Amino acid sequence: MATLISVNVGLPKGVPWHGKTTHTGIWKQPVTGPRTVRRLNVDGDGQGDLAGHGGEQRAVLVYQIDSYRYWQEQLNRNDFTLGQFGENFTVDGLPDNEVCIGDRYRIGSAVFEVTQPRVTCYRVGLRMDEPQMAALLVSHHRPGFYLRVLTEGQVEAGDEIAKIASGPEEMTVTEIDALLYLPGHERSQVERALRIPALSPGWKASMQSLLEEEDRQPGATAGNAGLTSAAVSPPPAWPGFRWLKVARIDAETSSVFSLTMTSTDGRPLPAGLPGQFLTVRLRPDTDSPPLIRSYSLSGRPGAAAYRISVKQEPRGAASTYMRQHLKVDDLLEVAAPRGTFTLTDGDTPVLLLSAGIGATPVLAMLHALADARPRRPVWWLHAARDGRNHPFADETRNLLARLPNSRTHIAYSRPRDSDRIGIDYTMAGRLSAQKIRDLDPPQDADAYICGPTAFMQDMTSALAARGLAPNHIHTETFGALSPITPGMVPQSGKVPHQPAHPPGQEPGPTVSFARSGLAVPWHPSYGTLLELAEACDVPTRWSCRTGVCHTCETPVLSGRVDYSPEPVDAPAEGNALICCSQPPADLVLDL
Repeated sequence: MATLISVNVGLPKGVPWHGKTTHTGIWKQPVTGPRTVRRLNVDGDGQGDLAGHGGEQRAVLVYQIDSYRYWQEQLNRNDFTLGQFGENFTVDGLPDNEVCIGDRYRIGSAVFEVTQPRVTCYRVGLRMDEPQMAALLVSHHRPGFYLRVLTEGQVEAGDEIAKIASGPEEMTVTEIDALLYLPGHERSQVERALRIPALSPGWKASMQSLLEEEDRQPGATAGNAGLTSAAVSPPPAWPGFRWLKVARIDAETSSVFSLTMTSTDGRPLPAGLPGQFLTVRLRPDTDSPPLIRSYSLSGRPGAAAYRISVKQEPRGAASTYMRQHLKVDDLLEVAAPRGTFTLTDGDTPVLLLSAGIGATPVLAMLHALADARPRRPVWWLHAARDGRNHPFADETRNLLARLPNSRTHIAYSRPRDSDRIGIDYTMAGRLSAQKIRDLDPPQDADAYICGPTAFMQDMTSALAARGLAPNHIHTETFGALSPITPGMVPQSGKVPHQPAHPPGQEPGPTVSFARSGLAVPWHPSYGTLLELAEACDVPTRWSCRTGVCHTCETPVLSGRVDYSPEPVDAPAEGNALICCSQPPADLVLDL
C-alpha cells in the first residue's frame, strides 16, 4: 500500500530572479504532526500565482519519492530535501504511470480525487536550480499530479494511502500529460480524456481545443491548439515579405484612408480570413531601421486584391509617411495575412462591436457574412465621434441591407448638427455597458470586439455580465499584447527601448519587434529571444521558459529561428517559441 512520507507547506515569498522579483510558494518544508487539509489548501500552505496553481482543482500537489531517486541519478545530485519539487505530499507509491485521472484516495480522515498533472512552470526550475526542469518533467514522463479535496480532514506523515475508487476511462497521469504536451494528439485519446468527469476544467478546455482544431485542420502535424490560440491560424501564404502594388488610395474620413493592393504579376492574391491583418515594411530613411506596422484587412475576403485601412495618427511615422508619399502604382513590402481574430463558421448570432478605426477587422467579417451566410443573425454596434469621423458608414449600411436578420446600433459621442439621428446614428453618447444591458444581446452569440483597450475591456465585461461564455468573446489588439509573466512582481510600465547595456562585441542579426516598433541587434549573450525582448522591456508572454507550455508562441513575420534546447512539441508553421530560440539571421517577430 502507498504511504504518505511527508507533508510539506510553504507560504509565498518574494525571490530575486533575473534582476527582478518573483512571488512564489514553491519553497515547501516538511511539517511534523497532523495537518488539516481544506477545500483549497493544506493549513499553512499557499501559492504565489493562483492563475496557474492552487484553487479547488489544484489544492494539493503530489510527487513520488521514486522520482526523487530517479532525478538524483539523472542530474547527478544528492542535495534534495523533502518538498524539493514544490509538492505538498511526498509519497511512496502512486507512480504517474499507474495513477489515473478520477482515482480517489483516502489519506488520514480526508478523501481526495486526482484532477490533472502538474502545471509546467519555470518556478520548479528556479527551486531546483535547473532551468530545464519543467521540460524534463514532461519529456521524462514524471510530472506529478494534483488532488481535489472531496472530504476535508487531517493527514500526517506515515498515513497509509488507500484507493477507494477508480477513475472512469482509467487514463493515467502520464498518458494525459503526454497527450497535451508531447507530439501526437490522437483524436480517440482526446475524446477519451473529455469523458472523464474529474478532469479539471482547464485541461478539459485544452482537450476541447485540440478536438476543434482537428475538425478544422484534419491531420495537422504542427502546432498545439490545446496550449495556445496562436496555433489555430493557418500557415502564412508566403514566407517573409513580398512586393505588392498600390492599385487604389481612397479617403474614408479626414484621417482614415484605404490602400488597395494587388500582386505585381496580376494574379489573384491568396485569400485572407475575415479578421486577419497584413504587415507592411516601410523604408522612409535608408540609413534607419525600417518601419514595420500591421493593419487589418478591411475588404471582402477572397477578393483578388487586398484592402487595408489606416488612420493617420498625429505622431504616427508610418501612417504619415504612407499618407504623404504613397501613390498609385508604388510598391509595398507586405507579409502574408496572419492572425487568430477570425470569424468562426456556424449559425449562431454574431455581434460585431467596434470603435473608430477598430471597425476594420469586423468590417471584413461583415463582408464575409453578407456573401456567405446572409440569414445568420448579425448585430453591428459601432462607436464614433460624429459623422465626419465615421469610416465606412455607407459601406456597412449597404452590407447590412443584404442581411435580413441584422440589427444596427451606432453611437456618436459628439454628433454634429448635420448628423441625422435615426439615419446616420442611433444614439448620442458612448456605447456603454449600460447600453449593452439595454440592448440585451443573445447569450448564444459569438462576439468580436475591436477598438481602444478601454472600449474592449468595457464591452467584454458587459457581454460577460449578459451571459456570454468567455470563449465566445473575441478581441483584437492593434498594439502590443498584454504581458503574461506569472508570479512576477509588477513594475511600472516602460516603453520598449534599446537594451540599457548592449554587448560590446560585434552585433549580429537584427531582431525587429513589429508591434513594439523596435529593431535591436542580436548577440548570443542574450541567451534567447525572450531574454532579448525582456532586456528591451518589450511586453512578453511566457510561463515555462523551456519550450513546453507554448505561452510564448509568436508569429514569425520574416526570417527563422534556431532552437536550443529543442521544444518538446513544435509550434505551428510560421510561429516560434521565443523562450528557447535564437535568430541565425535577420528576424521580424509579431511582438
